[in-house]
Amino acid sequence: MTLVRFGLALFALCLFAGGTGAREERDESFSTAAGFALIKDFDTGSVLFAKNADDPVPPASTAKLMTAEVVFHELKEGRLKLDDIFDVSEHAWRDGGAHAHGAATFLALHSHVRVEDLLRGLIIQSGNDAAIALAEGIAGTEEKFAEMMNRRAAELGMAKSHFANARGKFDPSQRVTPRDMALLAEHVIRGYPEYYHYFGEKEFTWNRIRQLNRNPLLSMDLGADGLKAADAADGGFGLVGTAVQDGQRLILVINGLNSASERTEEARKLFNYGFHGFDHRVVFPAGATVGAASVYGGSSDQVALVSERPIVLFAPRGESDKLLAKIVYTGPLAAPVEAGREAARLKIWRSDMLVVDEPLKTGEAVPLGGITQRAFDASLELAGDAVRQALKGQWAHKTP
Repeated sequence: MTLVRFGLALFALCLFAGGTGAREERDESFSTAAGFALIKDFDTGSVLFAKNADDPVPPASTAKLMTAEVVFHELKEGRLKLDDIFDVSEHAWRDGGAHAHGAATFLALHSHVRVEDLLRGLIIQSGNDAAIALAEGIAGTEEKFAEMMNRRAAELGMAKSHFANARGKFDPSQRVTPRDMALLAEHVIRGYPEYYHYFGEKEFTWNRIRQLNRNPLLSMDLGADGLKAADAADGGFGLVGTAVQDGQRLILVINGLNSASERTEEARKLFNYGFHGFDHRVVFPAGATVGAASVYGGSSDQVALVSERPIVLFAPRGESDKLLAKIVYTGPLAAPVEAGREAARLKIWRSDMLVVDEPLKTGEAVPLGGITQRAFDASLELAGDAVRQALKGQWAHKTP
């Protein structure tokens, strides 16, 4: 039975995390000076380390990663081309250029610039003027572009993030979480291989002004190849970065550091911890049955739930922390049910840290059952609703 196999797998998983025998000594005091942090394995989505990963913080210039995603999406959908020309408005020049005393590409007022050059200014130089020019060229205004950013964020599952502008300028409503930004980074790397190389370019010259990439990871010996850094008085120094060592790619999000040098050192420490401090075990291979969901009115009363990629648990060497695993269902399934429909999520916690949060999809289609079966399932569902309403009424009656 599917659910029994799920329980046995978790039992094996617990043995892996807290079994007996010879074990390496572990540094129980590992910590980071970052107020917010998350390390994520790119291939599996498993979280290795998290600190306040679901708490909102101002994104500052890392918001430009969302700006870049919207531009990439428009390019991929064919609504935009790299050779399209956008005008540099007075707003982009005055509020995003050198006059604003922030990062700038030094675009000339009323000049005409190719989308690809604006992308390089956005990503490499972190140009606020480039961000505004892209936003206005695509959506007409920066405010309407922010609406596009929020629609895309919702489509990507960034449930706790909200964007107010394309450049990361402070706004009380503009907040992200490390977990959401790691999800965005994973999507950008995986979804746009034809554009991702811009993040790894180490310099860009515009208007005869040569500027180096503002991502400090690119000058370190970590195997880093991109994404975005941020310096802000309101949110501290932070970054969304990625690196590859021995075929493993990690995504790192940190925020709340006091200086650029502290950000650099904490990034190095966290990457080294992520690459060298963990053992891992495949709990479920890709495509394996993880659980089952009930189906109403179908030819079968349940359907297998599978994960498209392997479910892998990373545990610090020598760790004996407890694990908690749950399948969280999105709701009852009514036939007909198509194969590949997301129906639940597998969540695994290591102590109080959410380390696995993977969608589970239906493993096969379930067609409509006979009329007798559908009527029986409908009566059960109605009975269940009646019981739930009765319990709700009793609880409300007892509550002062």
